[in-house]
Amino acid sequence: MKALYIDTSNSGISGDMFLAALLDLVPNPDKIIIELLDLKNYLSGVSELEISLKKVKRSNVLINQLDLKIKEKRNHRSSKILKEALLSFLAEKEFSDSAKEYAINVLNTLIQAESEVHDDLPENIHLHELSSVDTLIDILGVTKVLDILEIFTGKCQVKCTKLPLGGGKITTAHGKLPVPAPATSKILEKSNLIVHGGPIEAELVTPTGTALLSNLNPQVEPYEMNLKKLVYSTGQKEFKDFLNILRVFYGEIKDDEVIDDDNIFQKYIEPITVLETDVDDVTGEILGNFVEKLTSANILDIQITSNISKKNRPSYTIKVLCLPEDKFNIIEKMIRELGTLGVRINMMQRICVDRKIEYRKLEIHNKEFNLRYKISFIENKNKKIIANIKPEYEDLKVISQSLGISVKEVLFFANNQIKDIYLKNEKN
Repeated sequence: MKALYIDTSNSGISGDMFLAALLDLVPNPDKIIIELLDLKNYLSGVSELEISLKKVKRSNVLINQLDLKIKEKRNHRSSKILKEALLSFLAEKEFSDSAKEYAINVLNTLIQAESEVHDDLPENIHLHELSSVDTLIDILGVTKVLDILEIFTGKCQVKCTKLPLGGGKITTAHGKLPVPAPATSKILEKSNLIVHGGPIEAELVTPTGTALLSNLNPQVEPYEMNLKKLVYSTGQKEFKDFLNILRVFYGEIKDDEVIDDDNIFQKYIEPITVLETDVDDVTGEILGNFVEKLTSANILDIQITSNISKKNRPSYTIKVLCLPEDKFNIIEKMIRELGTLGVRINMMQRICVDRKIEYRKLEIHNKEFNLRYKISFIENKNKKIIANIKPEYEDLKVISQSLGISVKEVLFFANNQIKDIYLKNEKN
């Protein structure tokens, strides 16, 4: 399996820094840059736009830097305007569906963070520094390269280091603020990234860089790989006692759990979407009603776990597994029923083996009932390997209520048929 390891330990991360490194991993970066130049036709107010990938020296080493020359009027540019430009670009250019989803998620992450910082609805937010066309350049450029590298198909694993945040203060449209910026902090709170302060008094992590990295859901752990290429990049800042060099390792990993093309489980791989949200202001009754409504929808599974959130408030994490095509319908239900402000979207793969239902007559206390058995199995070279045989709970419950006995007692009778079902299916 291919692997991407993002080493932020000597740089932190920003959007332009990430893009400058990734462009060195594709055979024709100029083609991507030319496509990004077309953004001036999608966002009003951009009168001049030049993008180039140049080499600069850091510690006497030549590394990548993105050079942008922008003239634009972006006063009062809203989140809606920026999103419309991004959606139009994605619709008219060549991106996979998963890549489009990633790009939209990144921009939504930025908008949601700003919404929470300013305690206003996402559609009312003006993004100030983030409303520049360079935000779209970073998001769409990174998305394009990651799409080419097959990150979104699950064929390339992503890992990263712990993230240094820097320190001190920065000047923003709202005055001087401590590092990390409030929007960056909001994104980090909902990510799986591991952060630490320092090592210098400066901003090392920007909201766009954080949103791009966190939406990849990277594993924060050391890497092992057969290295194919190591690329370096830097941002616009140069520090006296800090390298400010982002390193991205690209190569192959060997993992015992990775499925090769000849493995019997290869055909059982399927994409799924995991939706997550945290709530701390709903009652048990609302949660129960939500579960009832969602189980009647087209979901694969739902889990609710209790937690302690910020300010030591009791909260719940709600995780829903569904098919990718059903995600927006379910997100709407989550927002409407729970009143949550945001839902995290994770794209994953799962292995789901074959299953079928077999009907049997079950006699208990001289009464006959219909009982369904779910049989899960693996097809391997014309041989069926039985994984499990399980009577359906709903049928067990009906029989239990009819006879006035416990479900567990009904299960004793049902289990007597499992051996016959196993032998019959093993032969077939």
